[in-house]
Amino acid sequence: MNEAIESLIARYRPKSKEDYENAIKEILQELMLLGLDRAGFFERAAFYGGTALRIFYGLDRFSEDLDFTLLRPDKKFQLDKYFSSLKQELAAYNFDVELNRVEKSEDRLTESAFMKTSTQLVFLQINNAKSLATKIPHNQKIKIKFEIDILPATTFQTEIKTLFLPSPFTVNVLKQESLFAGKMHAALLRQWKDRIKGRDFYDVQWYLARKIPLDKKYLEEKMRQSKAINKPLTKMILIDHFIQRVEAIDWENAKKDIFPFIKDKTQLNLWSASFFKDLIAKIELI
Repeated sequence: MNEAIESLIARYRPKSKEDYENAIKEILQELMLLGLDRAGFFERAAFYGGTALRIFYGLDRFSEDLDFTLLRPDKKFQLDKYFSSLKQELAAYNFDVELNRVEKSEDRLTESAFMKTSTQLVFLQINNAKSLATKIPHNQKIKIKFEIDILPATTFQTEIKTLFLPSPFTVNVLKQESLFAGKMHAALLRQWKDRIKGRDFYDVQWYLARKIPLDKKYLEEKMRQSKAINKPLTKMILIDHFIQRVEAIDWENAKKDIFPFIKDKTQLNLWSASFFKDLIAKIELI
């Protein structure tokens, strides 16, 4: 692997297999953002979600996926028109990847795709990680899902942010207040299936601890779109929805979801419905 990737990985000071995987995923995410920018993607879309919060605003946890929203609804939008630019950018750093669009029905609200590459082959190309490659099954893949809302709520606010590595470029990103609204919507309404997304509540805690206000207009539009409310959103209504949600959570399972993405796991010791009820009382809306 070229020296540029070695130097990018060195920033993370990885020691364990998990450390290397998290570092590699984030470097791949940054390269994908670079490829999308060079293809003009951010003229039509904005970046949001946990990965946006980590890369551009300093969230202290790793994140798996890349989430985007169109600036204006377009139900015919497809991600595969950007695949050639993504592959070109990743190949320039010696990443051999597969890109696959997820087939969905015509009435879909999102457009999704996956980037995949061999975990073992990537480790073999990193000098300090070669010894760890023998512990990785040959068929194991590093996967990054990237998804875009094609019929979105559009009252969010954005700003242009610069990423200086791997090469300087700009990304259209939701402002922190709108990111908080998007995360709160996920925390309140994401369908759990078999696994609670503890990551949603970790991020909510992060926003509230830093006294970042929430974009009420954007959250209200998203909640109306999801049919969660049919009247104006107030602080009290939001708090009531949040309390109902945290009371229904198995907090031990929520902790298990976030464990792989943070280093200091002791910070979760206080997690409980009572902890989050106390925390949500601090929320400010704008």
